[in-house]
Amino acid sequence: MSTGLISQDTIIALATSPGANGAIAVIRLSGSKAISLVNEVFKGKDLTKQASHTVHFGTIRDGEHIIDEVLVTLFVGPNSYTKEDTIEISTHNSAYIIERIITLLIKKGARAARAGEFTLRAFLNGGMDLSQAEAVADLIASNSAASHQIAMQQMRGGFSNQLKQLREDLVHFASLIELELDFAEEDVEFANRDQLKALIQQIHSVIAKLIRSFEQGNVLKNGVPVVIAGKPNVGKSTLLNALLNEERAIVSDIAGTTRDTIEDEINIHGVTFRFIDTAGIRHTEDVVEAIGVERTREKMKQARLIIYLFDPTQDQISAVQEQIDEVKGLNIPFVTIINKSDLLSEEQKKDYAILNPLYISAKHQIGIDELKDELLNQVNLSNINTDDVMVTNIRHVEALQHTQEALEKVLYGIDNPITSDFLAMDIRQALHHLGEITGTVTTDDLLENIFSKFCIGK
Repeated sequence: MSTGLISQDTIIALATSPGANGAIAVIRLSGSKAISLVNEVFKGKDLTKQASHTVHFGTIRDGEHIIDEVLVTLFVGPNSYTKEDTIEISTHNSAYIIERIITLLIKKGARAARAGEFTLRAFLNGGMDLSQAEAVADLIASNSAASHQIAMQQMRGGFSNQLKQLREDLVHFASLIELELDFAEEDVEFANRDQLKALIQQIHSVIAKLIRSFEQGNVLKNGVPVVIAGKPNVGKSTLLNALLNEERAIVSDIAGTTRDTIEDEINIHGVTFRFIDTAGIRHTEDVVEAIGVERTREKMKQARLIIYLFDPTQDQISAVQEQIDEVKGLNIPFVTIINKSDLLSEEQKKDYAILNPLYISAKHQIGIDELKDELLNQVNLSNINTDDVMVTNIRHVEALQHTQEALEKVLYGIDNPITSDFLAMDIRQALHHLGEITGTVTTDDLLENIFSKFCIGK
């Protein structure tokens, strides 16, 4: 493990959201001098003599001047988030008070924390592995029940524990292979090749399942991208507004009003959907509108689901079928929607039944709840058990894929006998990539890249 980022400084930062409405703000310090520094400016009990996990009332003073009445919470290392002595000062949520206290403690010897530095210290001090640390950021960013549950499960070590067991099994055989190298001249085998092959196949199967879980895990974490597409003036922007229950997109009877994509998201029964309203698909001489149409086609290719909207007052069934055939060519799940259904008779609806559409009126909010139910049905997340280990991080997926490649080389080496040194090299490579996920193998650049994306104070 890299240790270049370990610092002995005592760091300080605002832990609560700056500028947020609320009565209380929390200022956090961590480091060997955290308790003594705060004790210098705290008027109350002697903090250096208090037990861990206790709360104390008093005042923060700059000399004889009282800055604020506060509550100080004490966490004595290693029984803290960072595994270091940690102090949290709960003060009134005044920008002036917050700045005065932080400035005062920096003058006393603390240093302003960098983004994610508290969690980085928790990782470097052995409080959590790297995948758990990344889950902390996911937990903060979670905006649905599903993304929250997955982040919580990973933060509590579900993913880490599974990788740890896989790695331990591999290390056992790697040590036996390495031992064979010491007795190369005697041509002995300490690692049973049949047992090694069975283990590699088992690990390969588990990793393959984890890789497959990324598609669903990523959807739960980041939301389902849904493109609303169709010809101009069929009601796409009206539908977006109806789904969001607000006037998000401009609605006009003039065809081609939407020139670029408009995105927003809603939560439907714990699943986040990211809706993308697009320019109408048609041939146009307008240069700007043509760019919008091309962007629409690109967004459709990137979507997890397409809502294709039709206006029965514009097109006959034959024209609608042609558009559906074009969408089918993208091989992306789609929902056929007939808008302005309030203008159709029951007899006319029978004619459209061959398309198996949903009937809505975006303008009058008819059929919107049924559409939401169909969206949930299409993404098929209801049968996902978020208690299962699920991969949501692209960095983890790439490391797992590299692990698979190394394991396949090991299997090839077993079936096509190669010397133990080459076999050991491939096993070490697999261990290396697994270690990249949990942080057993890491670099300063990797850590800086990961933790720089955290908020300051976490």
